[in-house]
Amino acid sequence: MTVIIKDTPINPYQDLQEYEETKLTKNNAIGASNIFIGTMRDFNEGDHVKLMSLEHYPGMTEKQLNKIIAAANQQWALIDILIIHRVGDILPNEPIVLVSAWSSHRGDAFDACRFIMENLKSKAPFWKKERLINEQERWVISNTKGYLTTKNY
Repeated sequence: MTVIIKDTPINPYQDLQEYEETKLTKNNAIGASNIFIGTMRDFNEGDHVKLMSLEHYPGMTEKQLNKIIAAANQQWALIDILIIHRVGDILPNEPIVLVSAWSSHRGDAFDACRFIMENLKSKAPFWKKERLINEQERWVISNTKGYLTTKNY
């Protein structure tokens, strides 16, 4: 189970391949993996966004993400989890987050990956400031709308 916060660009496919080659080699119990990659959009709340600055609270952020992983491990039979999250200035189309869950069965991998991502969006201490096309800046107040599973958490 690994949490990585990076202030440099994420290459999700390369990062995932490196992780699988170094951490998951020869694990014959893996029958499924589920991968979520979140990228920055160029719009929010009806406005065009040209840049987002993403801040976090070092130490606290990793602690909260590890709590979310622990909660997922209590609910599903997981073999491994990887979270890589970007901080700093991010441009449209750049990856922000990679969440991957490995399990023996697809249902556990699907459900755990979604649970982790939804809880990350609503509970992890990240702060977003958007710079709009007109150079106006604003803090993003809310993150997740809709689905959130809090069972056993």
